[in-house]
Amino acid sequence: MSITLRNIRKDYDQNTEVLKDVSVKVETGEFFVIVGPSGCGKSTLLRMIAGLTPITGGEVQIDDQVVNELPPKARKLTMVFQNYALYPFLSVWDNVAFGLKARKLDSADIKQRVDNALKMVSLTKLRKRKPRELSGGQRQRVALARAVASDAKICLMDEPLSNLDAQLRIKMRQEIYALQRKLGLTLIYVTHDQVEAMTMADHIMVLHDKHVQQIGTPSEIYQTPANDFVAKFFGTPQINILPAKRSADNDHILNVSSDLEIALNQPVPAENLKIGVRPDDFKIERADGVSSNAVVKNTEFLGNETIVYATMNSGSDIHVVVDGQVAFRSYEPVKVTASSKLLFFDQNGNRINLAKEALVHA
Repeated sequence: MSITLRNIRKDYDQNTEVLKDVSVKVETGEFFVIVGPSGCGKSTLLRMIAGLTPITGGEVQIDDQVVNELPPKARKLTMVFQNYALYPFLSVWDNVAFGLKARKLDSADIKQRVDNALKMVSLTKLRKRKPRELSGGQRQRVALARAVASDAKICLMDEPLSNLDAQLRIKMRQEIYALQRKLGLTLIYVTHDQVEAMTMADHIMVLHDKHVQQIGTPSEIYQTPANDFVAKFFGTPQINILPAKRSADNDHILNVSSDLEIALNQPVPAENLKIGVRPDDFKIERADGVSSNAVVKNTEFLGNETIVYATMNSGSDIHVVVDGQVAFRSYEPVKVTASSKLLFFDQNGNRINLAKEALVHA
């Protein structure tokens, strides 16, 4: 079942506009992720799709049927919440069966659905336990089993893994993705975690400042961000965004503040602009005070790589990723140069489209 949003708007009052002109089509069987910072309207949009929050303007369509006025139970979808929403006095089995019983399904059908759902999320042995006797990951699996047992073809998930520790989040990401593929669900997943979005999604919608910033595949979002916000949101460590100018003497030369001169394989696309440099596209080396253009603030060793935090002579803070372990001292002078490719943004932060990829000349 597909879901289409047309010019969705949400206002809580005349002075509080939450979302504006949100339009997208989520195809049948797609894993679609809505991502953005806290307070950008992700959960509000999900609740409008579910029918739990009224729509101020626009249309929600499920399989080409407008459902704006339909109650949640008539939309043939299920929802997994951040806080699990389990009944504390019911067993695991009864929590999964509760919604099916409310729909007055045949008892044999209920038993088959619940047993199959619990088996699918590896909770059969815990079927008699109460939620208080379960770990956070097990409780989330109960919520997933409840969604699976409902047999709905659309599943909405509102930050379902945010209460779990890092290792368990990785495991649950894999399980949710595998379940979605196995069941052929149309799944809309809300998160503020860019790693979840990048590793799970077929397509990603980035929300910020009431608007859709970009919709695309994980590769498109990362490689060709629509603006500097999207570029900064995806990638760890964050991309470096720096002010730059085209050289007055050579239109293939880019001057980054007063710290760095970069030769490009094509003309610089604007006189004044901002450039984006991924942390692993910077090179850093020790230098004396005369040839240095930055000083080290601190370093973080992460096993197979080191993150170096530095401040350019002009005052811009940057972060550089280097392979292996590199021991720089705090306040040590260094020379930073750019390698590989750059992203260009205008003064408003919108990406400047180029005829070909901008590469840095060695």
